[in-house]
Amino acid sequence: MATTTITVDAVLFDMDGTLIDSTPGVLKAWETFSIDYNLGDSIAIAHATHGRRLYDTLKEYCGIIDENRLLEEVDRFEDEVIKGGPTALPGAVDLLAKLSSHPTSSPKWTIVTSASNKYAPRALERSGVTLPSCQVITSNDVAHGKPHPAPYLAGATACLADPTSCLVIEDAISGLKSGCAAGSRTLAVCTSTKRTTLLEGAKPDFIVDDLTKVTVDVVDDKIQVTIHHS
Repeated sequence: MATTTITVDAVLFDMDGTLIDSTPGVLKAWETFSIDYNLGDSIAIAHATHGRRLYDTLKEYCGIIDENRLLEEVDRFEDEVIKGGPTALPGAVDLLAKLSSHPTSSPKWTIVTSASNKYAPRALERSGVTLPSCQVITSNDVAHGKPHPAPYLAGATACLADPTSCLVIEDAISGLKSGCAAGSRTLAVCTSTKRTTLLEGAKPDFIVDDLTKVTVDVVDDKIQVTIHHS
């Protein structure tokens, strides 16, 4: 097995599909909304919208124009996902525990999610995933969602880091494009999307099966990330 080690100022993690698995809840929620709004194939919609802000996808697919109703439906959808029981993905808990165990002069990692600020903390707590010491970037914190660079630019700012010195870890094409557009290096995990699809659709700098193939250490106040290629 080959390895690559890179040094960065901060690591920016996606949440759903990268750190936690909320697939059962997401599929059930889209099934419910597909019935309510006569959308058709709920599984196809779930795949097509993966990694994007729910605010944007419900507006697009359900045609919800009224802002208050849209926010209410975002809450209803996310409640359905929580009921599905999100769980930590392989390697996530250990990797974040290692990052959090080192005292540093500035935040060295955070989470950048397309989920709302109501859903994200509940999902992370339910999954047993460590929260970062700095702000978690949610859909409420940016005017534009992934694949726009705004989310990962905000993540870099939260870590007091230049985005070009950050590593973005993502499972979705839209998220990888967001990280690349922000100027960061990108690492794809094949936890929700096929390797060939990620390579063709996003051209990540690195790709692994899951987070068990990634190890980290803090050296001279920087993060050394070792990627174990299969």
